[in-house]
Amino acid sequence: MKLGKILRGTEILYNSCSLKTEISDIVYDSRKIIKDCIFVCLNGFNSNGHEFAKKALEKGAKAILSEEKMNLLNLILVKNTRASLAVISANFFGHPAEKINTIAITGTKGKTTTAYLISGILNAAGQKTASIGTLGFIIGSEILKTENTTPESYEIQKFLKKSIDNGFKNIVIEASSIGLKSHRLDNINFDYAIFTNFSSDHIGKNEHENIEDYFKSKLILFGRSKFVFLNNDDKRTEFIMKKCSCSFKTFGFKEEADFCAKDFKLVSNSKMIGSEFVLNKIKFSVSIPGKFSVYNALAAICVCREMGVSEEKIKEAITGLHPKGRAEIISSQNGYSIIIDYAHNALSMKNILTALREYRPKRLVALFGAGGERSKERRFEVGKISGELSDLTIITEDNSRMESVFEIIKDIESGMLHTKGKYKVIPNRKEAIRWCIINAREGDVILLAGKGHEDYQEINGVKYHFDEREVVKEIMNF
Repeated sequence: MKLGKILRGTEILYNSCSLKTEISDIVYDSRKIIKDCIFVCLNGFNSNGHEFAKKALEKGAKAILSEEKMNLLNLILVKNTRASLAVISANFFGHPAEKINTIAITGTKGKTTTAYLISGILNAAGQKTASIGTLGFIIGSEILKTENTTPESYEIQKFLKKSIDNGFKNIVIEASSIGLKSHRLDNINFDYAIFTNFSSDHIGKNEHENIEDYFKSKLILFGRSKFVFLNNDDKRTEFIMKKCSCSFKTFGFKEEADFCAKDFKLVSNSKMIGSEFVLNKIKFSVSIPGKFSVYNALAAICVCREMGVSEEKIKEAITGLHPKGRAEIISSQNGYSIIIDYAHNALSMKNILTALREYRPKRLVALFGAGGERSKERRFEVGKISGELSDLTIITEDNSRMESVFEIIKDIESGMLHTKGKYKVIPNRKEAIRWCIINAREGDVILLAGKGHEDYQEINGVKYHFDEREVVKEIMNF
């Protein structure tokens, strides 16, 4: 594609390249340079792409898109390379968002589950639906891993184009606050958007500077959406409704919600723990525990109804849907249950522990660690929550990244010590799981929290394969 066509709509401050130059692809990772590409210099949390511009030219790049003045040939200077990447990526792939139904979900919690439920229902109804989010890029039976919940704009535009080329009519995208703030979803006008909930999270190093910046980032989505569904029970919803210029409907447990859930009830058996509720005189069942799971189900029902799926079809489809790593029962042998969940902060930990407690286990055991290079306050809070709600807490490792596991554990312990909760420290996660299984009692519910769908651990900057399903199976078969 000609450079001029790729740059269309980009605010250029300086350009030393011919607009007739033929460009083979767009690259923003210097390790992936190919001949005749345009290299986009992005400033990341841990690296600055501008430092690799000269090497990119040496490796065959035809042009450099930069927001820093550099003494290089073939330089294109712009104000913001991330915003420009979104523009040129949409141009390069032919603006695919205009040719497919787009559904975005934002909120502190529930994005992954809601996205999974929506795509599952729509696919069951014969509407071919792909998705982009925490679980990866899912297109039919194919799952491609992504680095972030909301990938870079180039990847999103590429995935949109692939979905269309494979005959998909809809795509569901998890819109993280960082993704919205970092222009990854620019140049997409969404047909539908969902607000699940809002609470304090993602504040600190490499995230948001404060709670208002976090909320402001999420608000970006509603200015780019045609129709919005809002959690009526969240205290931030009233503010969103006042600011929202598009059409919207609400869901929740309050009578005034457009979609009001009634007669909530817990259900459980040896293979699942879940919930039931009534909406418009129809009883729905979801295989995810707790009242918070009903909000995700309501959001999915709202969108799918709006897209023409009957409530009976929705009821039939939603019953059997369960996202990987969300209150996932992986064993219920020997009189006790082992559950994997992605809970990794105070709110999600409180939600899952409260939900599991309502099923009256004889003993609730929570095993978890905390991510490195993230808020220390988050570690304190998750330790405190577990100390208050668990009968026994096992503190271990998670993705420590470049931080000391022992320092992270100390931060979690500081929260535990504000409670009367019993706890044990086992730094190695596999050994911690082994200890839980060996010492399990009849009637126990053992929660392995923090990893969820993930199949790796990141330690000292290196990712190692680690799937808790495999670990549990190995230990129980030993």
